[in-house]
This record gives sequence, structure tokens and C-alpha cells, in this order.
Amino acid sequence: MEKVPLVEETKVKVLHETEATLDVDGVTDYSLTGANSIYSAILSRNEAVKDAKRLKTFLELRDKYVKKKVLFEDPLFPANDSSLFYSHKPSMKIEWKRPTEICENPQFIIDGANRTDICQGELGDCWLLAAIACLTLSEKLLYRVIPPEQSFTENYAGIFHFQFWRYGEWIDIVVDDRIPTCNNLLIFTKSFRENEFWSALLEKAYANCPNDLHIFATTPLKGGNTLDLFELSEAPKGLFIIMKKALERGSLMGCSIDVTSANDIEGQTEQGLVKGHAYSIIALEEVSEDGKIRLIRLRNPWGWVLWKGPWSVNSKEWSTVSTADRENLKKQTLEMSEFWMSFDDFKKNFTKLEMCNLTPDALTGDERQSWTVSINEGRWVRGSSAGGCRNFPDTFWTNPQYRLRLYEEDDPEEEQVLCTVVVALMQKGRRMQRHAGAKFLTIGFSIYELQGQNQHLQKDFFLYNASKAKCKAYINLREVTERFRLPPGEYVILPTTFKAHEEGEFLLRVFSENKTVEETEEEKQFRVIYQKIAGEDMEICASELMAIMKNVLSKRDEIKSDGFSLETCRSMIALMDTDGSGKLNLQEFKHLWKKIKEWQLIFKRYDKDGKCSISSFEMRNAVNDAGFNLNKQLYDIIAMRYADKHLNIDFDSYICCFVRLEGMFSKFTQLKST
Repeated sequence: MEKVPLVEETKVKVLHETEATLDVDGVTDYSLTGANSIYSAILSRNEAVKDAKRLKTFLELRDKYVKKKVLFEDPLFPANDSSLFYSHKPSMKIEWKRPTEICENPQFIIDGANRTDICQGELGDCWLLAAIACLTLSEKLLYRVIPPEQSFTENYAGIFHFQFWRYGEWIDIVVDDRIPTCNNLLIFTKSFRENEFWSALLEKAYANCPNDLHIFATTPLKGGNTLDLFELSEAPKGLFIIMKKALERGSLMGCSIDVTSANDIEGQTEQGLVKGHAYSIIALEEVSEDGKIRLIRLRNPWGWVLWKGPWSVNSKEWSTVSTADRENLKKQTLEMSEFWMSFDDFKKNFTKLEMCNLTPDALTGDERQSWTVSINEGRWVRGSSAGGCRNFPDTFWTNPQYRLRLYEEDDPEEEQVLCTVVVALMQKGRRMQRHAGAKFLTIGFSIYELQGQNQHLQKDFFLYNASKAKCKAYINLREVTERFRLPPGEYVILPTTFKAHEEGEFLLRVFSENKTVEETEEEKQFRVIYQKIAGEDMEICASELMAIMKNVLSKRDEIKSDGFSLETCRSMIALMDTDGSGKLNLQEFKHLWKKIKEWQLIFKRYDKDGKCSISSFEMRNAVNDAGFNLNKQLYDIIAMRYADKHLNIDFDSYICCFVRLEGMFSKFTQLKST
């Protein structure tokens, strides 16, 4: 019988203006759906700070100003109203002051940073403060974001720095310590201690993040939400256990009640919860001998409790538990800002649960269980790898494909053997292009089970095999995240845009409770060779790249090549070096190697005699196959520049040409969007 192609339903949800987040002034904010908050900023990928130049700049600037005995003033964040307001003038008289002018004996951190140091000011950024409060639960993670060796006495020059996770990299942000005040009081975030300033300066640094958040007036600091994972009305069974495990693995969680109209903003429910307001989730507990009473502890960033329902302070429910349990629960609570409620009431009252999963090095110690994680950077390129969703069967197979191996079930005692996997697809760079009219692409992903296939899956595989799992709907968010439970096995994940031929960059992360992604033999070889050659800085220059490429290519049978010339390696670094360091880190190198493997497959197609060269006439077809559409003049230039006297182009020249074409097309795309 003739095979009949499968038809799969692909759901799409496009957020319109009426569905956008509302801030505290009732101004519609179109950019706040998805994980665009500090929750994203505090993820880790087992690497050092990406922008080492900025870190070096901080140390150099601090020492320079200490030596000059002059206090640093950030020229990119002026101490005036332009850094706070777009169009309207403030209703209060604002003075920018340094902590040394506000109080006696100012301190950066007093007795360690904790969640009582975070009190909301005039800015409607409760979601940001709720996330910072979660951050304080992990000392190691906290001091990853807030370098502690800073003070207003030793080496003080009015300059501070903080580190944020952005698009898979840690970046270092430098700020001066001039803070807006009114009547000598901080206007925005503050500590309950009048002489402690780490939280106020952290808020300023986050507002100063390059490209994404420039000034306090930008909407991402007014209203907003974090990593959206669960709609509580559609919560899975066993949510309490899921959340309990997440806390054990160091995950950070927050919750909120949806705002449905401008009248709801900051409005209270009958029991005192605030709509459109973000709360931190601090702990979950089961009390009584049979564990029948399940409780959850929340924190209000405003610094005081409004909850009036069951398990509020002095409510009758406290009499139903033993004295030991009662004392233990109350001892955990910071009275002014935290409160307990039953888990059932939590599900009834709140509409969103937001969860941020951390990679192992972000956790507090070896004794804590951790998520394992796989991180992949990629891009959708028109005519090459922007195949669109399953609705486009002719091009769907061309999307980037990522292998996933699941080895261990979550709970060996369960009847059905399943592994928990969280897949997060984040699109990169769209907010930087908003001024040019760029909007978030509508994105999603599908997961297919493999049966021994090792190559890039072709069109027929997807025509005749149904997906094993997929996102609930394609949606125009910065990040789409879904949790799945799958049997152990081997899978492939396809991140895609909803429509075909839409270009963009993305970051794909896969979290699991147990071992999930095992490096291929090739990846292991890469890591060993890379670490051996890269040295302590874990970055490689052109000559080191040449040595690695020679080593790697010598072990491959498909292409008989001695490696690449120094000129080609310099071109490779120019293409892949995103931080301007003149070197490649491991992730940049892996991305480069992926491109080379794609181009190598095209090269083999036209290297018919296996002599590791192709005819300059066939080069035109190879260039077209790679998605580069050129005019006749450019084809002529390629032949003249790269062909030898026999009109052949060897593998080194071929790759050098493709690297430069890729760079040229990428630059053109950037210019077109500005």
C-alpha cells in the first residue's frame, strides 16, 4: 500500500494589543510577555563572564578614579530626568544623590543580602523585586549576580558593577552610585535598613543593561512578568510535587493574579491579594502525620502582608496542627512580608505560576540535587534553515535539528517509566530591533522519537512520522517553554518559526531532572582538544583555531584535508566572534563547526571524484544550495578569487568563501533592520 502523509494540527496563538501586560499607570506594554526579566538574567551556563572587557573596564575605571580621587559619573546614564521619564515631568522634586550624601556610614551589604533588603518604591517593578527576593535564597547564585567585594570605603570611587545572564552569556554592567531621591529618601527600590544600598544599585544596573533595558522609563521596568510556565487553571496533576522538586533543585518561582482590565491594576481580592502583582514563592511544606495539610509560603515585595484568608496570622487554622509544626512554620516566616496559605487556596486564587530552572553551577552546594541542561544556539536563515512549522511539509525538515537522549526515569517506583524534560526556546535580538519595527516572531517546537537515524532527518521522515510531543501552541513570545514526560530513548527537537522563510536567532535549552543529553563521541573529542589548546582563558585565537581544525579534520574520513589556512581561520573568527575579543569561546567554536559540517555536505555533493576540490562552475550551485543568492558579477568574482589555474576550488578556499559570504549576508541583514 502507498504511504499516506500524516497531517498534524499546529495551533497558533498571536498576542494582540488587548492581551498585552498593563503596568501600574494603565499604559499598555507590548514587550512584557515571556521571560524578559531578571529571572532570565540569573540563569547560568557553566561559563565565565562573556564580556570580560567590561569586567576589565570596571577594575580599570575604579582604579583610575581612585588614583585621581574623583568620583565616577556614568555618561550613558545621566543623573537627570531624561533617565527616568520619556514625556511627562515628575510630580516630585528629584535630587540625584550618592549614598555618602544620603546617610552616615553607607554600606553595600549588611550581614549578607537577604529578601528583607528589598522593598518596592514608586516604580511598578514588583515582578523584578519578587525575582530578586528568590535570588537571595541561593547565596552562591546571589553573589554571582552581585559581586560582594564592593564598598563605600575601601577603593571607593562611586562605581559599582553587577553581572547578568543575557542570551546565554554573563555580561558585566557598570554603574555609578547616583540614585534618585526626594526629601533625602530613595524613590525606587530600597532596603529596610536606611544605610544599605545593594538592592537600589542592582535595580539601576538592570535598567542599564545594553540594548534591552536602557533607562528606568523603559516599559520592561514597569509592570511585567517572568518565565511563564504554568497556567494554574490548567495545572498538571502532582503540581505540589513538581514545585517541591523544583525548589530542591534550586529553581526560582513566582506567581501572580492576571489583570483583565485597567481597573484591576493593583486592585485587591476580597482576601487581600493584589491583582497584577508579583509574589515570590519561598517554600512548600506538608504538616500533620499523614501529610494531609499542604502549605505554601509567599512573599510580598511591598514588605508587608495583606492576606486575610486561611492560614493568615492568628487564623483558626493554626490550631489544627501540632505545637512543633506551628512553631517551625512561624519560625520560617519573616513576619512583615511573608505569609502562609493552603496549597488549594493558592491554586484557586492565583492564575500564573512562573518558574526559572537553574543549571548545576548556579546552585548552593553539592548536596543539592540539580537539573542537567543542554544549551544550543542557532538561527533560522531564509532559503536554508527557516523551514517554518509542520504546516509547511516541503521545508519543515530544513529547520535546525537537535538530538536528545533520555536515559533515566524520574522515579523507578512508578509503574510507567518516564523522564521529565523542560524545553525552553528563546528568540534573540528582537527587542534590539524594535525601533525598526521588528516584533517577536511566532515560535514553537516539535519533538520526534528516533529509531536509529544518525543523519539530518529528511522530508519523508516528517511526512510519515507523527511528533512525540510539541509545544501547546506557537506564540509570539520572547520565550516558549513546555514541560513533558517522555519514555527513555532518543529524540530530535526542531525549533521553528510558525511561518517559513522568517529569519532570526534563537537559544534552545533542555532541562531534565536526571541525565538527559550525552555528548556525542565527536563532541567529546572537541571538548578534549579544545581544552588542551585553549588554555586557562578557554578561548582560542586564529593560530589555535588552525591547530584544532587540523586535529579534528585529520580524524574524519569524509574530507581528506590538511586543515585550514591562517587567513581562513581569521575569517572564521571575524564571523563568529560576537564579543569583539578576537577569539572564540567553546560555544562559538561549536556553532562554527556546525556551519562547517553543513557546508561540507554540500561540498561532497559536487566533489564527484573525491579529490577534495570542486569545479568553479559547480561552485555556483554549491553557493545556491547554501542559501546565498548572488548576482552574476559576484559569481565571477568568486571564480577569479578562489579557483586555481585548473579552475578548481579546494576545500580550504571553499570554506573561506562561505565564511565570508555568511558574514556579508549577516551584516546586510543587520543593516536592513536598522
